[in-house]
Amino acid sequence: MKRTQPPERIETDRLHIQRLRYEDAEEIFYTYASKPEATRFVSWSTHQFVDDTRAYLKYAVHAWNQGTDFSYSVRLKKDNRLVGAIGLVHAAGTMQVGYVFSPVHWGQGYATEVCKAVLPALKQIEGITRITSLVDQENGASIRVLRKAGFQEVGLLPGGLTFPNQQNAVKTCLVFEYL
Repeated sequence: MKRTQPPERIETDRLHIQRLRYEDAEEIFYTYASKPEATRFVSWSTHQFVDDTRAYLKYAVHAWNQGTDFSYSVRLKKDNRLVGAIGLVHAAGTMQVGYVFSPVHWGQGYATEVCKAVLPALKQIEGITRITSLVDQENGASIRVLRKAGFQEVGLLPGGLTFPNQQNAVKTCLVFEYL
């Protein structure tokens, strides 16, 4: 049976993936949202204050309830430590996937593991006809993650996205689709 939105919780062997909560604000801020190296390739500005994170969480809860943006925390099962997040933006039958992880946890396969767990769940959502991700062509790590997770490069979006943490540079992005 098809769902109308993603599940609030998904598990892997190593990770808890669950809907973001207000209570996570400080942990999110200190784990990745305030880290320039973690936020270089994201579409939102690096958080300067915990209140920036709290404001984002208010948006995230509202957007989830509206069915437009589904954001998850990613935690290690072994100690419940926050390591990152994955977000899913829904518009007109397309779900766009993005993620961010603490630099301390890069290179351990968490982003690939999360994508491989979340993507099949997206296929079960009624009305979702396409799953995509846009990535700065200079972001080699994310390109590798997407390919390992089953995405295929389907195009180029020249001058397509503005990256606030790269002096608002408008960057050419690769378009990936999960088929």
